[in-house]
Amino acid sequence: MRLLTDPSTDSVGHRSRMRARLLEGGGDAFLDYELLEYVLGLAIPRRDTKPLAKSLLREFGSFPALLAASPAELQRIDGLTEGAAAALKFIEAASLRSLRAAALDRPVLSGWQALSEYLHAAMAHRSAEEFRVIFLNNRNILMRDEVMSSGTVNAAPVYPREIVKRALDLSASAVVLVHNHPSGDPSPSRDDIAMTKAIVEAGRHLGLAVHDHVIISKTGHASFRALGLL
Repeated sequence: MRLLTDPSTDSVGHRSRMRARLLEGGGDAFLDYELLEYVLGLAIPRRDTKPLAKSLLREFGSFPALLAASPAELQRIDGLTEGAAAALKFIEAASLRSLRAAALDRPVLSGWQALSEYLHAAMAHRSAEEFRVIFLNNRNILMRDEVMSSGTVNAAPVYPREIVKRALDLSASAVVLVHNHPSGDPSPSRDDIAMTKAIVEAGRHLGLAVHDHVIISKTGHASFRALGLL
């Protein structure tokens, strides 16, 4: 006669062992689904969350894409509770906060790597286009990072006057323009080039410099300045 165990007890023991592994050896030895499994277990304590973790990674394709998904997209997944969806968004917020902090208090042009890592984490896996502006002071240190518009899978409305007005309100001396291409190709479109020229022209008359326009995608990024378009 086989002794049956309580599945919830098995889960508790399994998570205790995972916790010990993490605290003793760090996270590098864990597979993506294992990290996700443990996080989900904190929000759904009396359940084996390994199948759900694997299902989520199959559905979204990667851990970064999963974290970038909207709450509505997450809650469409069968078995993912509101609390678990919130836990994932808290992880995303904490990760972005850490990366953003690494890009602060240093000139953006000399600390581009840190800013690039932050922008890629924040925007590369978005399912819709997002246009944000990095506002810089006269020492080229980041003052504000603001999303100016969000749109569809291939467009986000941009109004040059609003960008320049916001820069004047903040007493910014320069900006870096950033948007993403959900298609995966970071190459600038004709509309991207025309829009950038309009913002450069609008800022020039008021002493606002446009240092770069960067397009972020899953496969990398494209810099207008590096491409000779600015």
